[in-house]
Amino acid sequence: MTEARTLAPPERRLAEVLECRRVGAYTLIMAADPEGPADPRPGQFYMLAAGTDWGGGQAERPYLPRAFSFARARRLPAGGAALGFLLEDVGPGTHRLGLLGPGDPLALVGPLGVGFGPAARATQPLLVGGGIGAAPLLCLHDELIEAGAAAPVILGFRSAAHAEVGGLFEGEVTVITDDGSAGGHGLATEPLRERLDAGPPATVYACGPPPMLEAVRALCAQRGVPAQLALESGMACGFGACFGCVVPTREGYIRVCVDGPVVEGALLETALVAGGGHQG
Repeated sequence: MTEARTLAPPERRLAEVLECRRVGAYTLIMAADPEGPADPRPGQFYMLAAGTDWGGGQAERPYLPRAFSFARARRLPAGGAALGFLLEDVGPGTHRLGLLGPGDPLALVGPLGVGFGPAARATQPLLVGGGIGAAPLLCLHDELIEAGAAAPVILGFRSAAHAEVGGLFEGEVTVITDDGSAGGHGLATEPLRERLDAGPPATVYACGPPPMLEAVRALCAQRGVPAQLALESGMACGFGACFGCVVPTREGYIRVCVDGPVVEGALLETALVAGGGHQG
C-alpha cells in the first residue's frame, strides 16, 4: 500500500463519460479523466456534477455537486485515469448523474481527502461494505489483488437487486441481505463477528451507512482490532472551506473532506455522526 492521499489538481475539469450501465439497483458510470492524476487512492472521493448544465432544474436543484468515492480507476495510455463511480438514484443530484450517457461531459474535482492506509503489522485486510459503501472497497480490492494480497470481502445489501454489485468483486465474497433474497439473511456485522473471532488477525476496512459503521467500530474496539472507516457525510465544497462536514473525534473535531473520509476507528467515540449517510 502506498501513501493514503493523492493531491488533486486545483480546478474543476470535464471528463468524458465512456459508459453508463445498470448494476442491479445501482448505476455504474465510467469516465475518462485524462487531465487528472492516474493514481487516486482507494477511499478518496470526487465532487461530481453532470457536465456544464447542472443547476436550474426543478426548484433550481441540484445546485451543489455530489461527493462520490470512486469504485474503479484504470490508467489511460496517454495519462490520467478512467474512473468508475457507483450511484443510486435517491435525489435530484444522483438522478441527473444517472441520465448521463457515452460522450456526455462529467464535471469533477478530485481526488480529494484521505484514502485507506496500510494494514497494521502482522494483520490481513478484511473488507466490509454496506450498500453504496461497496464502491471504495471495490477499488481497494482491485489494488490488493494486483499486489497479490487478495482479501476476503463481506457485503451487506437491502435486497437481491442491490446485491448484484457483489458480482463486481473477485475471490472470496460473503453477501448478506436484509430480506434474505440473496446470500445470507441478516446484517454484514454477523459474519464479521464470526471471522474476527475465528482469526487470523485482521485490519478491517469498512464503508457503509452510519449504523453499520458504528457496529463495525464497536466490534473492532471490543476485540482490539484495528479498523479504518470511510465516513459518509454531506459535503458542499469537498476541500475544507465550508466546514459543513465537521465530526467529533477523541482528539477534537475534524473535517471529513480533508481529514477523512477514512478515519481510524480508534479515533471515534461513535460513527453515528450528524449529517452522515448517502446524499442524493
